[in-house]
Amino acid sequence: MTVESTAARKPRSSSTGGGKRAASAKKAAPQKSTEPELVQLLTPEGKRVKSAKNAVYDAYVAGITSEELRGLYRDMVLTRRFDAEATSLQRQGELGLWASLLGQEAAQIGSGRATRDDDYVFPTYREHGVAWCRGVDPTNLLGMFRGVNNGGWDPNSNNFHLYTIVIGSQTLHATGYAMGVAKDGADSAVIAYFGDGASSQGDVAESFTFSAVYNAPVVFFCQNNQWAISEPTEKQTRVPLYQRAQGYGFPGVRVDGNDVLAVLAVTKWALERARTGEGPALIEAFTYRMGAHTTSDDPSKYRNDDERVAWEAKDPILRLRAFLESEGHADEGFFAELDDESEALGKRVREVVRAMPDPDLMAIFENVYADGHALVDEERAQFAAYQASFADAPAGGEVK
Repeated sequence: MTVESTAARKPRSSSTGGGKRAASAKKAAPQKSTEPELVQLLTPEGKRVKSAKNAVYDAYVAGITSEELRGLYRDMVLTRRFDAEATSLQRQGELGLWASLLGQEAAQIGSGRATRDDDYVFPTYREHGVAWCRGVDPTNLLGMFRGVNNGGWDPNSNNFHLYTIVIGSQTLHATGYAMGVAKDGADSAVIAYFGDGASSQGDVAESFTFSAVYNAPVVFFCQNNQWAISEPTEKQTRVPLYQRAQGYGFPGVRVDGNDVLAVLAVTKWALERARTGEGPALIEAFTYRMGAHTTSDDPSKYRNDDERVAWEAKDPILRLRAFLESEGHADEGFFAELDDESEALGKRVREVVRAMPDPDLMAIFENVYADGHALVDEERAQFAAYQASFADAPAGGEVK
């Protein structure tokens, strides 16, 4: 490289005026807002939002009744009660693991209630509220986490697929299914759930590509709860997640994931356009995971209390309750009756789980290889010997 070419690459000095213009342009650049732009129909204080910007979505809940509003509230309360009971059962040793949905009730109930019976749902492993909306008995969700079955329900009975532990793969399953729906000429839609962490997986990118090219009737519903286990969203993307849809040729919308009305409206909009042949859409439900990623996680190691407290002020259940009370959609009798129903649900969940059989610990070695494997046989024998060592331990004594 010559001296001349090197000099040519240097920025002009301020004496030429170029530096001043650059500095002036930098100062004039608009400041980015710290608040995300999103669709919101209920404020955190429970006030109804009416704006021209949200008119297209507002129309989908314009005629909602008091009974339907109470139903959404009931769904969220009972889902949270079930989730809390499952967490407690895991702490008591009745479940091996549990993935809590605490804080994400509005995202799940709003979107779940937007589906039709003939739509098909592909969940991850945290969509307990969506399962509730699809009519899956809550106790059926717990068998897998206890280790006594591989799912616990027939997917075709409720058009609700089994929970998917492999991160992001369900979006490909949903896309393929939706392509089949289109080929069959049906007017139903498919919805696939995933988290902000899964959005970084190649499976999700591939599903976006295939769904766009084949104009598949699928809605991608991303619950951005701000943390992919211990990794914050800003470490995964430089643009808001919903904007990724633009690169694939279909619309993306960010919705307040703690606003059940907004989620219901936006999901209805996306499902309707999918059913009528307009192709896929991406919904980013901007919400927050109030608890741990799973019961094996300790969120205090990577996030501070101030963040959690700020999001607790946006609690989806308290938000809707404030709206119900202020607008006269529910009275104290309704809330008291729901409290009793909530406790009854918790009691039933405890009884059902404790009546489940203990898992067969040796079953983990079955079906690993079709024809067996020497290493698996060796591991099975070692584990069997380890388990047998507990049989001779004195009652109440410590196993050495």
